[in-house]
Amino acid sequence: MANLNVKKGMLIDVQPLKSKQEINELIEALGMSQNGLRDQLLFKIGVSTGLRCGDLVALKVEQVKGKSSFKIREGKTKKERTVYLNNLMADIADYIETLPVDAIYLFASRKGGSHITTTQAYRIIAKAGDMIGNDSIGTHTMRKTFGYTYYRATKDVATLMEIFNHSSQKTTLRYIGITEESIENSIKSISFF
Repeated sequence: MANLNVKKGMLIDVQPLKSKQEINELIEALGMSQNGLRDQLLFKIGVSTGLRCGDLVALKVEQVKGKSSFKIREGKTKKERTVYLNNLMADIADYIETLPVDAIYLFASRKGGSHITTTQAYRIIAKAGDMIGNDSIGTHTMRKTFGYTYYRATKDVATLMEIFNHSSQKTTLRYIGITEESIENSIKSISFF
């Protein structure tokens, strides 16, 4: 997908956010929108769970309300997965209090009775990225940030590969930007003369 500042049709190289400071700056930028609480929660759930954007925007209130975890059948892979929300329960509860009592979708669209689209989610995330001066942010940033943070904390690429339903560890490391980062760091560490 193209970033808002890039000509229509051009692709950008979406990257993970690699520090808590970058993550918090984006959360702050998301809070400045008209639907700040919604947009912040969308991003927080995305970076905390690694869900694909299509699964994220389609979450229903009943799936997450008062729950520390829930099972989801992922749209792309059709595989069932348990999603953990322990660190987000208070944020989710606070946000749900702002929704109409009969709300079905957690991230409801203002247009009709459905949820926001993945395109709308992309626009939300990319606009916040532009606000903090980072043009390599899109909806995949959430999933990649989850993976990058998980890998840096655990070094457990095998489990991360399972979470992402990737076919190889190499694919997972490349997806979260570790392969390129490792090459760069190893070259920087060598003194040739």
